[in-house]
Amino acid sequence: MARRAFSGRHAPGRAIVADVRVLTGGCHCGLVRFETTLDLDSVIACNCSICSKKGLLLAFVPAERFALRAGEDQLADYQFHKKAIHHRFCTDCGVEPFATGTAPDGAPVVAVNVRCLDEIDVAALPVRPFDGRSL
Repeated sequence: MARRAFSGRHAPGRAIVADVRVLTGGCHCGLVRFETTLDLDSVIACNCSICSKKGLLLAFVPAERFALRAGEDQLADYQFHKKAIHHRFCTDCGVEPFATGTAPDGAPVVAVNVRCLDEIDVAALPVRPFDGRSL
């Protein structure tokens, strides 16, 4: 999985202005709910074994911009390979709304499954491939 920092749209001679929004989301059954502030200027489609099998589309956000609002007791944790990423999924419906880990600088980061965000047209988002399989 890639680590993604906040970035905005950029044009020479203009200030960087990010499309940062407060969004809510959750798992399929609704027991796990979260709120996050993130930029959806592009999302990541990682080809690692778990992301490709689950069809995850990810947006990365610093941990302080993510709040779990409900369902902490419904979440299970799955780790594999280097055990650096905590894939959090609902024990009731099985959906993975987010994962947690650390950015290259050591800061806590959350990988939000964009497919779990409320009222987002995923087909309208620019998707950037990431070669997680080679890591």
